Amino acid sequence: MRRINIGLIGFGTIGSGIVKIFEEQGEAISQKIGIPLCLKKIADLDITSPRPVKVEKTLLTTDTASLIDDNDIDIIVELIGGIEPARSLILKAIANKKHIVTANKALLANKGDEIFKAAQMSAVSIGFEASVAGAIPVIKTIRESLVANRIESILGIINGTSNYILSKMTDEGLDFASALAEAQAKGYAEADPTLDINGADAQHKLAILLSLAYGQSVKTEAIYCEGITAITTDDIKFAAEFGYRIKLLAIATRQDKGVEARLHPTLIPLSHPIARVDANYNALHIVGSAANAVFLHGQGAGMMPTASAVMSDIIDIARDITSGTAKRIPPRCPDELNIEPIRIIPMDDISVKYYFRFMALDMPGVLSKISGILGEQNISIASVIQKGRVYDGSAVPLVMITHVAKESDVRVALSRISQLDVIAAAPVLIRIEEDRN
Repeated sequence: MRRINIGLIGFGTIGSGIVKIFEEQGEAISQKIGIPLCLKKIADLDITSPRPVKVEKTLLTTDTASLIDDNDIDIIVELIGGIEPARSLILKAIANKKHIVTANKALLANKGDEIFKAAQMSAVSIGFEASVAGAIPVIKTIRESLVANRIESILGIINGTSNYILSKMTDEGLDFASALAEAQAKGYAEADPTLDINGADAQHKLAILLSLAYGQSVKTEAIYCEGITAITTDDIKFAAEFGYRIKLLAIATRQDKGVEARLHPTLIPLSHPIARVDANYNALHIVGSAANAVFLHGQGAGMMPTASAVMSDIIDIARDITSGTAKRIPPRCPDELNIEPIRIIPMDDISVKYYFRFMALDMPGVLSKISGILGEQNISIASVIQKGRVYDGSAVPLVMITHVAKESDVRVALSRISQLDVIAAAPVLIRIEEDRN
């Protein structure tokens, strides 16, 4: 009897989750497909260390080439991460007419053009639902459910580690270092959390979403990226006084002259559903021209949520194979030969509202000096919180919310203000994102 065979490259956390799903749901999945789905071989550099699941030793190998060259394997699942050797392994598998499933966000963000084009030329399918937001079906939503829409905007929490840290700082008053340590202790942050807390992980994911939403290629480095390491509990408390919460947000907005794409800490109104997404959860708020607002929420990482997304791709491809319709949905919807670069609007050209915090000497005339410079740069103040007011010469927080201003004007103004003799520390800037319909 014909069956569909899977070759798994990478037997780490997510790979173990794949095995667990096969153990618990394998028979039911095969019934849903109408043909047996089998995990034929698992390749990893380390096949001796204990895993949370057990497999027959005959399934394990350190020879990845043996999976790629096996004519009986229909789908290669790549779960090793990084650019190389993942890129070379996937391209070779594609050349051997194997369908691909991957969770590799860094690879697709940086080498997606090459890989998607190769898949089209070889007439094979490639699934990558697990590359963005874990169990949340955002790839399927944009590529299939909203295919008839022009995507107006995407607003998302797409890094669970950073969201967990900010949630702990907000809800329990922990400082950044303590919140990070707790995230590491619970397994929500890696021993080296750099890619999460500096925004690079979410930047890769946003690059993939942009490519899907606008059917074009995007240079990851063109996306403005700023992490959460400078956020303090003081900023979180002041934001709350103004009616906001601070979240690390991926933001994409379609404009007449291109796409506004940025990743940074953001003040979001308490009334927005994104503001209420806490712990290690992810969420995306997508606005389509016909569908209007769509809100997705769920687990964005972890063994089983990510394995669930990988299995979804495997099952989709298996169904296409059984019906003889492989490569039914192009990776990015348009023909890969017609893909063009997205024009990313320069960060200096964006206009939003801003939160400023100045540590200013507590003496008369300070507010007028700061507001004077802001006014000269076309920045108007909407609200002010001033602490201290004892006029003893010590530095106290002076916090402002502005009306909409241009980023380049803001940068010039803050540079000038930081040079005033009444300013005791570098000014803090956090952008504000208002509700989207």
